[in-house]
Amino acid sequence: MERKQIFAALELADHEVRLVVGEFHETRFNVLRVERIKSSGIVNKKIVDERNIINAIRKAIQNCSQTLGYKIERVLLAIPSVDVARFNKRIHVNVENGSKRVRLSHIQSGVNEAIAYQPDRDLELVNIGCIKYITNGITSRKMPLDEVCDVLTMSIDLLYANKEIVYSYARCVEKAGLEIIDICLDSYAIAEEAAIFEQTVDKYVILIDLQRQNTTLSLFTHGKLVNCEVLESGYGDWISPLKDEYQLSLDVGFRLIQNTCALEEKEIQDSVVYIWAQGGVNHQLTERDVYNCVIGPIRSWFAMINEACQPIIDSGNVNYILSGEGLEIQEIEKLAKQLNAPSQVYVPQTIGARDCALVSCLGLFYSWKAQMAIRKDERTSCDQRDVEKAVGSMGKGLDDESGFTKKLKSMLLSDK
Repeated sequence: MERKQIFAALELADHEVRLVVGEFHETRFNVLRVERIKSSGIVNKKIVDERNIINAIRKAIQNCSQTLGYKIERVLLAIPSVDVARFNKRIHVNVENGSKRVRLSHIQSGVNEAIAYQPDRDLELVNIGCIKYITNGITSRKMPLDEVCDVLTMSIDLLYANKEIVYSYARCVEKAGLEIIDICLDSYAIAEEAAIFEQTVDKYVILIDLQRQNTTLSLFTHGKLVNCEVLESGYGDWISPLKDEYQLSLDVGFRLIQNTCALEEKEIQDSVVYIWAQGGVNHQLTERDVYNCVIGPIRSWFAMINEACQPIIDSGNVNYILSGEGLEIQEIEKLAKQLNAPSQVYVPQTIGARDCALVSCLGLFYSWKAQMAIRKDERTSCDQRDVEKAVGSMGKGLDDESGFTKKLKSMLLSDK
């Protein structure tokens, strides 16, 4: 039986730490645990309170480890798509063996030569993107193992990001006592989860990742991530008027527009949706009150997206894909018709993680899985012996006479 491969994916978001633990087993992927711990140490993608982030990471790991019965030691880490730069390297590898057949070692040699490239001292390599293999004049995205040729040519996309940010995120994880298996751009991870690369054969796709403080726009075409831009406006700006006018927290404001408020004027009612007490005085909000506060900033956000993307829209066939925590506000999908190109909302369908906020974490698993064949890195996020011990302990509990399953069975089969 195939050994279970358990990985933990970590994202340091602008107001919380997100941790998803999952396993690959017999071609299937299963989510084992999700932890979301509030934090306040990141402003505009930059870590401003390292201690706050470290404590949140430790709490998330502790909660997961206690629940699962084994320690999480290593993680896959999402890196924000800040100052992303793409470079393509064309590498020629001589196939020097008796049979002239391409081996994995030839591909690894080509990748190692490509990643040695350092274009700028302020950038750090984060992702190996699209790889095209050329043998005997034939181009393929599939590794040409056992193909006969004299020279293997590889066209390799390299994705870099802001070095200072990459190191600051990695430093927090390591100070929390964790080892990093791999890093990946959050936009690249979302594209892996949402199968965006497969949709870009004959068109452009603009990914809109809507978070509380920021919105990240990522452009994809021909199976490649071409560019990223971070806009300093997120769904937090929509609910700030509720905070300013009614002194409600951002969390409360988010829940109000997520669960109780329509965002199309023809559907708005005057029913009371929230009641609270402050200073001994009772207050209440109607659906119309909420709508009047948030609709202006929401419309401004859509106008900002249209303006930022208009040059791309003018150049050809374009689709938008929206995701990120902000798309948990389901009414936004109805307003997406304000965008200047066709759009769709991506919601993950993985059992246990059907939440737009978790798309990046889910994509980390698939991004790493795709690289494992080349990198031959067998590390997982926990000690396999601890996993087997925990699973064995669970099985023993189920077979034991005192186990709940045994008791239930005896009650159901009893003649008394």
